[in-house]
Amino acid sequence: MSPISTKRNTVISIAKAIGIILMVIGHAESPDVLHRFLYEFHMPLFFAAAGYFFSLRYLDDEMTFIKKRFKGLYWPFVKWSVIFLLLHNLMFDIGILNEVYGNEQGGVTHPYTWRQTEQCLWNIVTAMGGYDQFLNGAFWFFRGLLVASILYLIIYKLVDRLYSSYRDYRDNRTCPTPYIVCLLLLLLCAWKTYEGLKVITLVQGGYRELMGAFFFGCGYIFRQWEERYRVKWWTTLLFAVIVWWFSQHLWANMNWRSTFEQFLSLPFPAICGCLMVYNISTWIDKHEGIIKRFLVFCGDNTLSIFVFHILSFKLVSLLKIWYYGLDPQQIGCHMVIHEHAKEDCFWILYTIAGVGVPLLMTWGWRRLTALWRRAS
Repeated sequence: MSPISTKRNTVISIAKAIGIILMVIGHAESPDVLHRFLYEFHMPLFFAAAGYFFSLRYLDDEMTFIKKRFKGLYWPFVKWSVIFLLLHNLMFDIGILNEVYGNEQGGVTHPYTWRQTEQCLWNIVTAMGGYDQFLNGAFWFFRGLLVASILYLIIYKLVDRLYSSYRDYRDNRTCPTPYIVCLLLLLLCAWKTYEGLKVITLVQGGYRELMGAFFFGCGYIFRQWEERYRVKWWTTLLFAVIVWWFSQHLWANMNWRSTFEQFLSLPFPAICGCLMVYNISTWIDKHEGIIKRFLVFCGDNTLSIFVFHILSFKLVSLLKIWYYGLDPQQIGCHMVIHEHAKEDCFWILYTIAGVGVPLLMTWGWRRLTALWRRAS
């Protein structure tokens, strides 16, 4: 592998931005065709982007890697989960949440008793669960990426020891270890989904973590071949067609309840979708301008969008309530107001708010802190 360039890789930042925007579109109850298309690959894309930056130096410095993962994933998860836990009952008092309107399946949330609050706190700290589903529905990703990345490191290290004869070629594309690790992860996922097994120590059973580790490994493998990879317009179109076909005929995503058949139909279109986004991101990266600057900023601040996009949706829900004359309590719908969702274009406004408001908050906060530092 060639030496890592010191130049910042904005292509991956742009790819992450596209991924987070697609996530928000999916949560905004976009049209079914678009919804099915983007769910084929938008979450695997985040795991692959994280794996892209994995370094083999961590095989001999595991604690540095684990500390970085906990600092970047566990701590933000706990901090924001606890903050929203403390705000949960207040959301009922001010009308953001209620016991009348909830998700598409008719489920609603309720105010917490003191005992329930305590239990949620324990779940947040000990299991990375217990977060407010109606305000932090995307928070499973923090746990998924934390476990997936550490699991990948552990399995890689074990396989690397078995293939110690390749130790001199760790940084070479001919080293079989990354491919064996990904194959083992796929076999574990196959076993799990075929037999309906659960990892009882992981909230939701572990499927997302196992598949996340596989896509994490795919991101690492891609980086080894990146210099030889050529971006072509026709391959981008081909990848899009493949993803679309699977989304219409063999739809699958990283749903924690995925069946064996859904598992089988996920890896190929997901990888094609990731390559499609990489191709598009490479093209955007070559064209300086406001679009590139916005996407780089967005990709560098995906955390704020993960945390605040559902809450930001409520601003558009207020507008939709006024526009249609709906019951004001529908602001409590999760994630957006379901009425008329399949016939109007409010999903576009939800997307703009879900991406724009958190980024505006981030930009504003940084400006204020910078001014404060100068004044002090």
